[in-house]
Amino acid sequence: MGADNQTWVREFVLLGLSSDWDTQVALFALFSVAYLLALLGNVLIVLLIRLDGRLHTPMYFFLSNLCLVDVSYATSIVPQMLAHFLAEHKGIPYVSCAAQLFFSLGLGGTEFVLLAVMAYDRYVAVCDPLRYPVIMHGGLCARLAVTSWLSGSVNSLVQTTITFQLPMCTNKYIDHISCEILAVIRLACVDTSSNEVAIVVSSIVLLMTPFCLVLLSYIRIISTILKIQSTEGRKKAFHTCASHLTVVVLCYGMTIFTYIQPNSGPSVLQEKLISVFYAILMPVLNPMIYSLRNKEVKGAWQKLLGQLSGLMSKLAT
Repeated sequence: MGADNQTWVREFVLLGLSSDWDTQVALFALFSVAYLLALLGNVLIVLLIRLDGRLHTPMYFFLSNLCLVDVSYATSIVPQMLAHFLAEHKGIPYVSCAAQLFFSLGLGGTEFVLLAVMAYDRYVAVCDPLRYPVIMHGGLCARLAVTSWLSGSVNSLVQTTITFQLPMCTNKYIDHISCEILAVIRLACVDTSSNEVAIVVSSIVLLMTPFCLVLLSYIRIISTILKIQSTEGRKKAFHTCASHLTVVVLCYGMTIFTYIQPNSGPSVLQEKLISVFYAILMPVLNPMIYSLRNKEVKGAWQKLLGQLSGLMSKLAT
């Protein structure tokens, strides 16, 4: 077989979470409900922020971006996974696999940078509240958001390009729920050490650097909060950061565990479960975390529901 024939794979086959039919049907039902909840929760949060003038602040501007990232990330993976649960042949074309890797990797990178941006926003709000409106002006917020999206996209373009230049020989079975970068690299029939180095470098740039910035921001935030003399003041200051801090802990923890050491990292099963966590559970949890733990969002919900109730009463009469 010639080198050209060995290099070109027209289609990959995703092995998914299980080969048992009953298990696949059960997972289809469970993940379908979770995906719909993720779509509904994140879209409603974005609409709420758009409709309520009290939420037109930098914090909620970045939150709306986070919701869009979560919805897009879930959509890049979950619909195809749901289709494969009910399909006998679980193939994905070469080009579609590359596109899926590009979008999922890019959106994942965008989320990590965005979380660092949100930590900086909370740092300014707590540590320099009097200058907050001047520092976090609309132009800066827009530039920070664009930087988040661009950094994730550029990294993804580079990683996807070098990954799909690898010769796959006759290997086409991806032992994963999606075209995840480590799973695709394992198919290569050449030495992939340079790709693994590239993953570590991009992880340092787009994962560890934002994580360190988040850590520094929260060290300063906690230090400032502890200096506040009134208990009520400390509570209020901590409350402004609680939701974001919860999301940061959930989001960064598993990814650091997965990608910093690709050679000695988690098992294939753990990789699959981590992907399910990010593709389904995080998009479901984020709107709940920000809604249940945030007085402003709850107040906006109550106002909107009150307006809808009043409108329905008028229509009924």
